Amino acid sequence: MSHGSVEICVPPFGQGLEEVLLIEWAVKPGQEISRGDAVVEVETAKATQEVIAERAGVIESLLAEPGAMLNVGDPLYRLQVTETINESEKS
Repeated sequence: MSHGSVEICVPPFGQGLEEVLLIEWAVKPGQEISRGDAVVEVETAKATQEVIAERAGVIESLLAEPGAMLNVGDPLYRLQVTETINESEKS
């Protein structure tokens, strides 16, 4: 177990929802976030939703701009994790 930098990707939002429009970032590089914080707002074919942080850490970089169309699994941001993660989760 160790701390590290991880790439966070667009999560699945439901069956058949493979593409999202990035609306607005709620964070900026260098900002510390906690598990459960809203990170970015996206729009699916059905609704506008927030992507919630699953780990605590510091935002290293944002990997997409507002207005970008992204697919599930596309990189969203890099996070310097401040909580312990498994070696298999590091990238």
